[in-house]
Amino acid sequence: MEVTFLGTSGSLPTSSRSLPSVLVRLEGVLVMLDCGEGAQRQMMRTKVGFNKKMHILISHMHGDHVLGLPGLVQSMSLLGRTKPLYIHGPEGIEGFMKAVEKYVPCHLNFEVKVEEFHGNPVLEEEGFTVSATWVKHSQPTLGYAIVEKPKPGRFNPEEARRLGVPEGPLWKRLQKGETVVVHGRRVSPRRVVGPPRPGKKLAYSGDTRPCRSLIALAKDADLLIHEGTFSASMADKAKAYLHSTTVEAAQVALKAHVKRLALIHISAIYGEEEEAALLREAREVFPETLLAQDLMKVEV
Repeated sequence: MEVTFLGTSGSLPTSSRSLPSVLVRLEGVLVMLDCGEGAQRQMMRTKVGFNKKMHILISHMHGDHVLGLPGLVQSMSLLGRTKPLYIHGPEGIEGFMKAVEKYVPCHLNFEVKVEEFHGNPVLEEEGFTVSATWVKHSQPTLGYAIVEKPKPGRFNPEEARRLGVPEGPLWKRLQKGETVVVHGRRVSPRRVVGPPRPGKKLAYSGDTRPCRSLIALAKDADLLIHEGTFSASMADKAKAYLHSTTVEAAQVALKAHVKRLALIHISAIYGEEEEAALLREAREVFPETLLAQDLMKVEV
């Protein structure tokens, strides 16, 4: 699972930060978390391609999280996309996309399939599932968890050779869990394949105050991406606008027992020096914290 932070600002873009959007690459599938304006330009800079199977998960209907969709969809069409695009989100996302189609007409080469949240799972692919929960913001907002399904155990080529299994199709069959026959002897996959490996888990907050529902969703995640709009000194403002401070995000990470925390949705009021202070105060609570920057990549 590879995570690329396309946009890490909150509410307003800055000269160094675009509006919120995170791209997750899984095997053969792209998942985008929120879609701030200019997301397609950031995708171009990552050279990720525009014709892969793709799901977009919208946390809520505030403009900085959703206004990139019209431009992204039209850019995809101009770049020759043919595969369906799947968009998921809270109530309102379907009407929004219908309004775009009606009032900003553009001939699309592909189908846009929109689904509003009615319960879990949000989606299920061959290699992963996505679930969601309601978090605490000024309008209905979803947090998301992407959970990989268990992976096959590691294949031991040395043991396979020792057992006389020739490299090639028989190795693939063993890796798929099939018993094979070599020179009249049965070789079980248990002899050459280790135990199944748990998949990775990523949790994403959207905009939110700290809340129990998000802590439960993020439990034991390998990476939690959480908004950190304000510094601890602006806790009153964060509470008034139903956002989180960097310290509050770190406390959520601590309570959820996640492995790493990435802070995004950083207020435009902070410059480089202030951002360094934001990271320091969060790390005092949760040391495994990073302050995401645009186009930063993280392996999960």
